[in-house]
Amino acid sequence: MMMSARMKNCVFSYLLKCLSFSVLFRVADSAQGKYAQMLFHDLLQDYSNALRPVEDTDKALNVTLQITLSQIKDMDERNQILTAYLWIRQTWYDAYLKWDKDDYDGLDSIRLPSNLVWRPDIVLYNKADDEYSGPVDTNVVLRYDGQITWDSPAITKSSCVVDVSYFPFDNQQCNLTFGSWTYNGNQIDIDMGMDSGDLSDFVENVEWECHGMPAAKNVIMYGCCSDPYPDITYTLLLKRRSSFYIFNLLIPCVMISFLAPLGFYLPADSGEKVSLGVTVLLALTVFQLMVAESMPPSESVPLIGKYYIATMTMITASTALTIFIMNIHHCGAEAKPVPDWAKVFILDYMSKIFFVYEVGENCTTSQKEKEKEAKLQMKENASAKVQGEASMSHNKYNVSAADKPNGHPNADLKEEHSPENINLYMCTCAHHNKITKNIEYIANCFREQKATCAKGAEWKKVAKVMDRFFMWVFFIMVFLMSISIIR
Repeated sequence: MMMSARMKNCVFSYLLKCLSFSVLFRVADSAQGKYAQMLFHDLLQDYSNALRPVEDTDKALNVTLQITLSQIKDMDERNQILTAYLWIRQTWYDAYLKWDKDDYDGLDSIRLPSNLVWRPDIVLYNKADDEYSGPVDTNVVLRYDGQITWDSPAITKSSCVVDVSYFPFDNQQCNLTFGSWTYNGNQIDIDMGMDSGDLSDFVENVEWECHGMPAAKNVIMYGCCSDPYPDITYTLLLKRRSSFYIFNLLIPCVMISFLAPLGFYLPADSGEKVSLGVTVLLALTVFQLMVAESMPPSESVPLIGKYYIATMTMITASTALTIFIMNIHHCGAEAKPVPDWAKVFILDYMSKIFFVYEVGENCTTSQKEKEKEAKLQMKENASAKVQGEASMSHNKYNVSAADKPNGHPNADLKEEHSPENINLYMCTCAHHNKITKNIEYIANCFREQKATCAKGAEWKKVAKVMDRFFMWVFFIMVFLMSISIIR
């Protein structure tokens, strides 16, 4: 019972203390609110926000400017406009807004609407917006010594000279120039709050990396006026994140480019060599149009655009070479024989270098050996033909002799030289000569056909060797171009 009573007394005393503290705070707040109302009335009773708040009009009013970059909202390369979200802090001293804080219960600062006090007309010089997008009319913080701090957010659209020569591996420098629009340097002097823009609250952009925001003060003499006009220029250093463009524009282009040399590897009889080159060319044209739509129309061609143009030129050349090689492949009987230099250089040496062989050939078979084998085969065919004709005539003579009476070849000379036998022999010889001529005609046609086929086979092999040669040449060109743009 004694412990519970003590607990109740402790809780009661704690609640009493809390209640007393809350009452004291309310009384203090009401007291400060009373003095704030009195101060507000006393300060603005005879105050005008239309005039520059200095006691000596010959002296310049110092305004400190500090910029905090919060976010890069957009970078329009085609129209060369940078849209950024900024926090702008301006600090100056108002000679007519001072008070003794002891007269107002120690009140050292109050917050007032910014349109009630004088404000410097500091604007963004390189603004690229049709509508007014200046700082928002937020409250200002007024201290007892006359110091005014005005913090306001602003969404600015500024002109930015975009250099897309190394797109998508480019760096950009965009300037934000702030200065007074009507006051010259003898009336308002602008100072930098920091040596650079504040990036502590910067929200990362998905496309751009911010590498700094250095500031510099400039004093410029304009042609319209003889007075100096100071300004502060913040240079925003941006670097493009190239991963998106590498995976969506560059790598597909490289893969499509490697299809162009494979057109030389297709068989000439497939009928798809030229159509493959045309299809690859059309695909690259689509990618080129996509890049051109996002780039500003300037004389500087982007790096990826140069790569596309070089690749399209290479594919055009490969398609033209393919047409030329197909004409060589389809050389027929009316074509001239392969020149001797082509036989030695292309059919003998280059075919071994690029491993182009016919059926039954190997890397040790030379062109001269093949010609010797062809000549030897022709001689064997000719000798076989002569032997066949001789055996045919001999058989026919034996047959005619065997048909004589009693089967004896040495019959009576009278029978042998009879008119009937002489006529039969003349008929047999005439028939034999006709057959011989027919056989010779067939053999000549066969030899001509074989020579024509051999000539066509040589031209086809020349075309095949040239196909293989240009395939490796274009593979090397595509590889070197791809490495150069990635580096």
